[in-house]
Amino acid sequence: MNYATTIAAGLIVTCIAADSAAAADSAPNFAPNPSVGWVSGGVRLLPPASGPGPVGPAPGQRLVSNNEERARGAQPRFAMGDENAPILQPWARDHIRARNARVLAGKPAFSQQASCWPVGVPAFLTYAVQPVYFVQSPKEVLMIWQADHQVRHVYMNVAHSPHPKPSWFGESVGHYEGDTLVVDTIGSTTRTYMDQFDTPHTEQLHTIERFRMLDNGLHMEVLLHVEDPGAFTTPWNARQTYRRVEPVVAEPSDAFNPLSSTSAAGPILEASCAENPNSLMGADALPIPQTERPDF
Repeated sequence: MNYATTIAAGLIVTCIAADSAAAADSAPNFAPNPSVGWVSGGVRLLPPASGPGPVGPAPGQRLVSNNEERARGAQPRFAMGDENAPILQPWARDHIRARNARVLAGKPAFSQQASCWPVGVPAFLTYAVQPVYFVQSPKEVLMIWQADHQVRHVYMNVAHSPHPKPSWFGESVGHYEGDTLVVDTIGSTTRTYMDQFDTPHTEQLHTIERFRMLDNGLHMEVLLHVEDPGAFTTPWNARQTYRRVEPVVAEPSDAFNPLSSTSAAGPILEASCAENPNSLMGADALPIPQTERPDF
């Protein structure tokens, strides 16, 4: 190797190192201190600016959440999804139609979350009321929902396993693109649903989430891309918004208490939610998750 080639090679290595350092410097810090949490904007996946979007509420059906009940005294009711959403394969449409019929018949339709089941991905984005906390390291990012400490693991800068065993939150791998955390998830068990409408999916489910802070770190937006040809007629997109909660910096401002169990903005509280066979407010209880063979 001559002198000129050596200099050129050195410049290339230097540029690559500089680009890597710049990417690391621009990576978002979702937890500049342990008290920073993020509360989602609601229990629904929001539609994209254009193109196919998630299943929405059933047309003509009133949707009132517990938050609205606390704020203005409205009577809550179970959510009903649009069974005619164009993204649904026929069998998925039938599944939502059957759930809607139960609600119209006056039967309970509590979410899996209400029975302490993990809701999976992307329904994790619809965890409302209590905050999600981030723990970031070079090899892994954790997302922890305060209400019952449900945890997502995102393994950084690695490839997916060749054949991941289906699990509650699937296998998530991630990387940073400038100020955005990109999370790619496969391997989700079909025991979870996409949303509060119980929109089903198959083991072909593949999601990509892009987490980015806005407004000088006071808000966060998540852009979601979904592919599952077994359940949907086309790939589709959605989004979710979050607001920061932090003592002094971003205190809750709602008239009612949005954190449910405390008026403090952080740090994370110790909480638990144990699966059990007892009914929820007189409703039929979901069975305790179990398996007939070990996972290892």
